Amino acid sequence: MATLEIRDLHVSVDTENGPKEILKGVDLTIKDGETHAIMGPNGSGKSTLAYSIAGHPKYTVTSGSVTLDGVDVLAMSVDERARAGLFLAMQYPVEVPGVSVANFLRTAKTAIEGQAPKLRTWIKDVNAAMEKVAMDTTMAQRNVNEGFSGGEKKRHEIVQLELLNPKVAVLDETDSGLDIDALKIVSEGVNRFREQGDRGVLLITHYTRILRYIKPDFVHVFVDGKIAEQGGPELAEQLEAEGYDKYVRAAV
Repeated sequence: MATLEIRDLHVSVDTENGPKEILKGVDLTIKDGETHAIMGPNGSGKSTLAYSIAGHPKYTVTSGSVTLDGVDVLAMSVDERARAGLFLAMQYPVEVPGVSVANFLRTAKTAIEGQAPKLRTWIKDVNAAMEKVAMDTTMAQRNVNEGFSGGEKKRHEIVQLELLNPKVAVLDETDSGLDIDALKIVSEGVNRFREQGDRGVLLITHYTRILRYIKPDFVHVFVDGKIAEQGGPELAEQLEAEGYDKYVRAAV
């Protein structure tokens, strides 16, 4: 059983005018086997939530708690969070010059498992994972995300998800910039992860189109740094029809 529990989370960032509060009391529980979609307008704090869970140093947690299986996540370093079973797929995956995809993946797997995977088996696993997302296996020899298209970067994130197999995956706008074919391929990768039955997914998105392929159990409307509404998959359809305006006006 894996449970990610967020309680009354407040997070701020430093600005020229001093600290600015972005998250204003977030409560959210993701149990294993559950997929939660967070939807909301730009600037509502969705990505801040994702990066705060992962431990990005730009974001300062001023109060509240985040636990994974009852263990304090906020007391962990970034790499400790990954080893504990948290995974973040970034909205804008970064390039890592001088580090090949193959070395990056094997180093990450070694760090999480505590020992290096056997090379012959590992190469087969990497090639299989890349083939599942329609990536040319020769790209494993290229530097991480260097010269990759937007779709290739997002597919590479799904390769990482497949190989590292965390307890909870936080996917920050994984659908951003994808054409319809890439969206289907990425969604299939997320669904393979979910189908294990004991994995949690926190899916952050602006649009309902990815939710046609990845069916959430719960939908949360995020406005002004907190959850303004929550419900089942039908809430996403309501948002598609009506937008976020009434929630934004209520927050103001």
